Amino acid sequence: MEQNENAKISPHVEATISFVEQLLGENDDFVMRELRIFGQYSAVVMYFADLIDKQYLNEHILKPMMLTSTQEQGNANESRPLKEVLLNETLYACEGRTEGRLTEVVQAIVQGETVLLVEGLEEAFHFNTRHVDKRSITQPETEQVIRGAREGFIELLGTNLSLLRYRLPTPDLRVKTIRIGRVTKSKVAVCYLDGIVNPALVEEVFNRLSLIDIDGIIDIGYLEQFIEDNHLSPFPQIQNTERPDKAVANLLEGRVILLVDGSPFALILPTVFSQFYQTVEDYSERFLLVSFIRLARLVALIFSLIFPSLYVALISFNPELIPTEFAVAVSGGRAGVPFPSVIEVLVMEISMEVLREATLRLPQQVGGALSIVGVLVIGQAAVAAGFISPITVVIIALTTIGSFATPAYNAALALRMLRFPLVIIAGIFGLYGVMIGLILIANHMLSLRSFGVPYLSPIVPGNFQGMKDTIARFPLWSMPKRPALLHTPNATRLGMDVEAFKQAPNNTLDPLKVGNTRRGNTDGASSPSNGDSSSDHTD
Repeated sequence: MEQNENAKISPHVEATISFVEQLLGENDDFVMRELRIFGQYSAVVMYFADLIDKQYLNEHILKPMMLTSTQEQGNANESRPLKEVLLNETLYACEGRTEGRLTEVVQAIVQGETVLLVEGLEEAFHFNTRHVDKRSITQPETEQVIRGAREGFIELLGTNLSLLRYRLPTPDLRVKTIRIGRVTKSKVAVCYLDGIVNPALVEEVFNRLSLIDIDGIIDIGYLEQFIEDNHLSPFPQIQNTERPDKAVANLLEGRVILLVDGSPFALILPTVFSQFYQTVEDYSERFLLVSFIRLARLVALIFSLIFPSLYVALISFNPELIPTEFAVAVSGGRAGVPFPSVIEVLVMEISMEVLREATLRLPQQVGGALSIVGVLVIGQAAVAAGFISPITVVIIALTTIGSFATPAYNAALALRMLRFPLVIIAGIFGLYGVMIGLILIANHMLSLRSFGVPYLSPIVPGNFQGMKDTIARFPLWSMPKRPALLHTPNATRLGMDVEAFKQAPNNTLDPLKVGNTRRGNTDGASSPSNGDSSSDHTD
């Protein structure tokens, strides 16, 4: 393929057939179907039988060519070249094109297209007949919501793009595709809204993608690792999602979406840290309820990071900070435990990580039983044996539950990993170690960027409009601007008059204004009432 990268197709069909057979002829599912067009032109159709829709091939390509040849209609002459006759008058296939390079012929065949070669023509006809069995569109298992859409991306890129266009019926939606991977030639789609996205962001995305030189892209996670800003950070700098509605919401804010053929996930870029504890239904419910839930989610996130290290620091170095009655109960539970608190916590944390990993890898029926056995039986047996104190089991259980409350799996994974160094530092330096560890984590997060956007935006650097949708969520009508951190050319997303919206509503059906009179009153006035009729009906 590399030696004949720029080689042209020969007008003699046999030369092209020998080249293709040399590369693909040893495959049992490779098919070459010979035929004659108009009774005088030799032709051959080449395809992989397991990659195409055979009914489509028969009905829209082979059948019209053979019928035309039999009836000897549409013969090509000097004024009507054979190429135009076949494409414009004979073949029914809606996606047909011509290509003049040999390598493109081979690449099209292995990607599921059907190639037609005709004697005397220096171009081959390519028809998109690809047909791959796919799973149905279902609700994503990793991003389930109570109130929201019940559809998610699947592995086929074409279906995922249709889900985006279904929700964004606008000519401003741009989809640019490139191929990455020397072997797989994976199709990568870059999606954005023209007029909303910053053109510099789109250019930077293409620049980073063009630098990738790898054999194959199996999943979109490969792209994430190549295009992120800081490769050594435990924190994810690019968000992923399986939900089309979430992808569309980020497109409307001015972000770029990446999709890969073969992966049910989409990448959202750029990304800030606050996005990892937000969900789609945060914008479907009323803002007071959502703000409360988001605060609870944020507290759970913080607890999952510092709770074990805080426990170790208080027990080992600063027990005077614990209330007396509670300290007596803790010391009674720890009586007879042969290990210091830092060893206890580390053993329990490692045990929980092993148990969590084992639960994920086992079949669903066995995994559920293992989680119950691991949490109840093993934990109770460890306490009864004096190996672990009861308070340590409670601390680790609350920490694990808090990590489950984080919607983004990759962000929760980063916090789980950072718990271990925090516990070790707390076991050495106490509360000073906890503070030093938190300061180092905060300093690292302040240094992170995602495509030039500070990771802790809009808190640092501060932006009041952006803070309306960070820790708590303000009403939708109070956020008329798109995120300032994206520097979009069209910053306004709310065109309504906010002041008019904030005015008191006009209660049209207020009982003090309408519907409070009765039939037959003294002044002879009457008013219709719901469910009543003012006229009598006779049989």
